[in-house]
Amino acid sequence: MPQTLADMRRDYTRLGLSEDQAPTEPLSLFRQWFAEAVKTEQLPVEPNAMTLATVDGEGRPHCRVLLLKGLDERGFTFFSNYDSAKGQELQARPFAAMTFFWPALERQVRIEGRVERVAPEESDAYFQVRPLGSRLSAWASPQSRVIRDRAELEELLAQTESRFLDSAPHCPEHWGGYRLLPERVEFWQGRPSRLHDRLNYRLQDGGWLRERLAP
Repeated sequence: MPQTLADMRRDYTRLGLSEDQAPTEPLSLFRQWFAEAVKTEQLPVEPNAMTLATVDGEGRPHCRVLLLKGLDERGFTFFSNYDSAKGQELQARPFAAMTFFWPALERQVRIEGRVERVAPEESDAYFQVRPLGSRLSAWASPQSRVIRDRAELEELLAQTESRFLDSAPHCPEHWGGYRLLPERVEFWQGRPSRLHDRLNYRLQDGGWLRERLAP
């Protein structure tokens, strides 16, 4: 008999997360967890995959999976079409939340904060290291818009390939990077009997306040 949804569960027993294991700020702990995820997670899982949530003008949330492409002291960077649904939502309401889930380590990280566009030179630098097919797709695809069928998309790609037949595609003005500036970062470590460890960092008066949350 197939398992019912109510019966689908697993117990988390691998690791724990205590305050004496955690630094006073979240980015170094994120880097540590991310490095461990890169070593531990198996393909086809992408350790830098994260769910990004934005809100539209009516207050309705929208989620999708993207890839993290940059991390420094300023925040978390990803790239997209500025004219896409997420781009329009971020233009109107420049706040977002992202979640990383690493099942092999029984961990997730939730990040919330303001979002800003990165400098054009940052977008161009990343665009130039993307595979050629990805650069052409950024020009060809009217992301999030309704199209007739797959044939229309392939026709747009063919037109783009013809346009850049004798030159390398440069970064379009409608495409580039966003940086989420973290204001809240929560580290979740699965524990037995659903008594999970949750350490939450909140930006307060220019510094980070660390606190434990009940599971």
